[in-house]
Amino acid sequence: MNCIPGIILIILALFVLKIALIAIFFYQEVRTAQKRDPAAKSFLEVLFLYQGLHALITYRVTHLFYKIHLYFLARMLSQLARFMTGIEIHPGARIGKRFFIDHGMGVVIGETAIVGDDVLIYQGVTLGGAGIEKGKRHPTIGNNVVIGTGAKVLGNIIVGDNSYVGANAVVIKDVPPNATVVGVPARITKQDGKKIDTSLDHMRTLDPIMQSIEELQKRIDKLENK
Repeated sequence: MNCIPGIILIILALFVLKIALIAIFFYQEVRTAQKRDPAAKSFLEVLFLYQGLHALITYRVTHLFYKIHLYFLARMLSQLARFMTGIEIHPGARIGKRFFIDHGMGVVIGETAIVGDDVLIYQGVTLGGAGIEKGKRHPTIGNNVVIGTGAKVLGNIIVGDNSYVGANAVVIKDVPPNATVVGVPARITKQDGKKIDTSLDHMRTLDPIMQSIEELQKRIDKLENK
């Protein structure tokens, strides 16, 4: 019985050490979450309660196991993280720095996906394959890309740096840098001639088809007035 308090103290010490290590090694990711999520009230809140961060932490560990060919262990841990967070990141994926998944439920990132630095992903996003062929079959996402809620980016395609993928878009072709794409299938849209700001919400992205229809309607009205 006398050893129970000692065991409890050891467990608490290990827990504190774990949190301290996470805070050190994932400092940039926590700060990124605070910067990009207005609901984040404190460093500790993100550290303890953000499932996107915990999914990323588990991914970093499983990716190391995957690289040394411990495939079963890597997949087992990634599936555990999926159960706990609702986010599925394959250990074989390659993810850059300051990656942030906002909310995150339903996010799926495939085995050969490559994600650059400073990428923001919202809930329900899929970086998936478009076939059963071997080799590179998932998308490559550039730096500083925002992928909106429910968007699907499929196949061995490239989404260029500083691009914005609108909510529920289905992207099956390459996206050039500094572009905004929306719709099914996704098309490039102009936002008053500028790339959409990452701080804007999904409701302010413009539909290129509706833009074309509105331009045609204006021409028809002009011709009828003549």
